[in-house]
Parts: sequence; structure tokens; C-alpha cells
Amino acid sequence: MYSPPYNRVEERAELIGFMRANNFPVLVTGLGGTLHASHLPAMTHEEGGEIVIDMHMAHANAQWREFFDEEVLVIFSGPHAYISPRWYEDTERVPTWNYAAVHAYGVPKLIDDKAAKHASQRRLVAAMDPQWLPRFDALDAKYVTGMLNGIVNFQIPVTRLETRWKLSQNRGRREMELIVAALEGEGESALAGLMRQHLVE
Repeated sequence: MYSPPYNRVEERAELIGFMRANNFPVLVTGLGGTLHASHLPAMTHEEGGEIVIDMHMAHANAQWREFFDEEVLVIFSGPHAYISPRWYEDTERVPTWNYAAVHAYGVPKLIDDKAAKHASQRRLVAAMDPQWLPRFDALDAKYVTGMLNGIVNFQIPVTRLETRWKLSQNRGRREMELIVAALEGEGESALAGLMRQHLVE
């Protein structure tokens, strides 16, 4: 991913938080030069000093059959918005788009053990719908087995991350503050908040 130095984020805790908050990424594979992509839920955690992405897809989705010890790409996208030249103090500006994104790379490992698959799905429910978790735990075992057989679970230990927080850092603090105010006026509070966190000195 093209990312000038002033757009890169290296803080591990912030990156993990971002991946957790934006937990419906795109999984991209390219076996044999043919690209395939799936939009999938993801749980990101740390394990033994590694960042690990826990995912699943339908068994009928043939993309998982491309996992042959080859690197895949998981794209996490955060808040984004059009930036109008009207918002700058300097009138010699053109439109742009501000956004935040993480590209995570790693080799997927299939999870075949039924108990491990169940635990993975339980973690997802616990994170996304804790009120329903007791009902999940009470589901009929035969039904659960059928559901687990219909999905493929896998983990991706992250080998490298590419980041871009394109937040107008190259325009200076004054211009960034003007853009933040305009974004808040447009209802783009998530991107405005992210920009506030990364105002340049």
C-alpha cells in the first residue's frame, strides 16, 4: 500500500484497537494470479507476542481451498470522507479523500477441531452479542454440529502490517483543525475524532 512516512502508524496498541473496531474486513487471495475476495467477520487478538486474526467463511465458499501455505491479505477499513477544497484556509487546493486503513498479511491455518471451531464462534458471539450468549450456549448440540460443519474456521498469524492514516497531516495543524470542524459539521464524527488524535504539532 502506498503510504508516505507521515501517514504511517506504528503504535501496536492503536493498530490492534483499529482492527478490533473495524472487524468486517476483506480477505484477498491470489492463487495462480486470479484474485478472490470475501467480506468476513474477524476477531483480532494477541497470542505469544503475535497478532492473530480469527476468521471463518461458508464451507461452500471455495476461497478457503486456496490456502496452500501462501500469504493472504486482510484489508481493514476505517472511517473515511471526501475533503472539500472549501474547507481549507489556502484557496489553492484540490479535493481529496481522508481515510484510515490497515493491510494485514499472513499465512492462514485451518482449524479442524470441533471444540476449537465452537470456541472461535463463541468468542465472536461474546464480543458482538453478549446478551444472546446464554442462548448460544443452550443451542442443541446436533444443531450446533450442523452449523459448524457448514463453515470453515481459520486463523491468520500476522507476519506484517501496512498502514495508512491519510488525515491531511501534510497540510499542517491549522488546516487539519479547519477540516476537523468541517467534518463535524457534516456529521463525520468518527473521522474527525481520528484526525483530532493525530493533529500535527
